Amino acid sequence: MSASVFIDGGAGTTGLEIADRLATRSEFSLIVLDEQRRKDDAARAEALNSADFVILCLPDDAARAAVAMIENKSVRVIDPSSAHRTAAGWVFGFPEVTGRQQVASARLVSNPGCYSTGFIALLAPLVRAGMVPSDWPYVCHAVSGFSGGGKSLIARFEDDADIAWRSYSMGLNHKHVPEMRQQVGLAMPPVFCPAVIPAHRGMVVEIPLPLSAMPNSASPDVLRASLAEAYLGCELVTVHEDVPEELLLRRSMEPSDRLDLYVSASSDRSQARLIARFDNLGKGASGAAVQNLNLMAGLPETAGLRL
Repeated sequence: MSASVFIDGGAGTTGLEIADRLATRSEFSLIVLDEQRRKDDAARAEALNSADFVILCLPDDAARAAVAMIENKSVRVIDPSSAHRTAAGWVFGFPEVTGRQQVASARLVSNPGCYSTGFIALLAPLVRAGMVPSDWPYVCHAVSGFSGGGKSLIARFEDDADIAWRSYSMGLNHKHVPEMRQQVGLAMPPVFCPAVIPAHRGMVVEIPLPLSAMPNSASPDVLRASLAEAYLGCELVTVHEDVPEELLLRRSMEPSDRLDLYVSASSDRSQARLIARFDNLGKGASGAAVQNLNLMAGLPETAGLRL
């Protein structure tokens, strides 16, 4: 018998991509409300309480309100919004970092943010292993395709072909920073510098490391080896041994649920760059939600994903 899934907010970019990944899956049956009923709170409440799994593709306040509507304690919830990523009682849904069993057994799972996925994947294993300090003032630069900004930002980029680059969160208050700090275990929040480029999907997250100035830090080769060990056997995460002369994001990028990690270094090994490249709508959002859903349903974690 298939498990029922209700995607609340299924008309948005993340919800549509989740539905697309589940469309041919016999293990799941989607509860779908028509245009009129999906805006009816009574119809939504019925769906929220009758599904085996609920996925909340909603703004933060709406996600919190949806959780409050769930009275059936057997309903299991995956929230891709940032509403519950640091909330008590919620498991952080990054199986390769949090632990597959923790995600599989959880009732409430909060997906990582797209930028956070790259930052945490690169730095959490290294801090945990003592390869880099937890009390260093880290800086993170990142660029994303415009699809991560929702319908309004998608429309802005599609309507204005003259935009080449958009930096934002100039007040250094991006909503991903609390989870980045918490999940890595940092003594202070990183300086986070996000930007958007004129591509629909794709993301690069980078952490520069001035190793010669950092106390008790390992060499670039040891950092790479430590990351490779941390993700050994992970089907969705690849730590590359070699770094090409250039890394590209292409406008023609196909949907992907993979995460590629790189460690580049200066010739004297005094500096390094930790780099993550992935699809902000894949491992950064919809693919991550389906990976968590698979684990919670007791299925192979990569089922239905784009490898």
